[in-house]
Amino acid sequence: MDTETKRSRTITWADPFAIPKATAGKSGLEALREVFEGRLPPPPIAETMGFTGVHVEEGKAIFEGEPAEYLYNPIGVVHGGFAMALLDSAMGCAVHSTMKVGERYTTLEVKTNFVRPITLDTGRVRCEGTVIHRGGTIATAEGKLLAVSTGKLLAHGTTTCLIVPAQ
Repeated sequence: MDTETKRSRTITWADPFAIPKATAGKSGLEALREVFEGRLPPPPIAETMGFTGVHVEEGKAIFEGEPAEYLYNPIGVVHGGFAMALLDSAMGCAVHSTMKVGERYTTLEVKTNFVRPITLDTGRVRCEGTVIHRGGTIATAEGKLLAVSTGKLLAHGTTTCLIVPAQ
């Protein structure tokens, strides 16, 4: 292996249980606002993959990220998992923002369509998730991943989430 081309990356993250502990007794929107506004640390996945929550309101969540070399796959583009993680986060947090105190949710299904490759040249990306339907036991949401500089669609998807009522 050619050591001239070797790169390294060091990341740090906060206790992944800090958010659930600090937000017990709060609605989903209240909890997410604390994270998005920096009063609580981001979840480890955001640190690992290099994205952040930038806006949340009831039924909508927006994340942004920067494609990087460490996200590349063997065919020379950013791995689709980066787009999927952004879509899953934005759509899931859009649903999360509708949770009442004590309610929880989990993802049942995610569908993603890749429209364009993501590379370093793509630059910053923005992912918007919006709730389509919020029922008593099922919620659905859609998401779009866009290149910030051009507004071009990179990927889009949908999710179905199971709502677990407060006990």
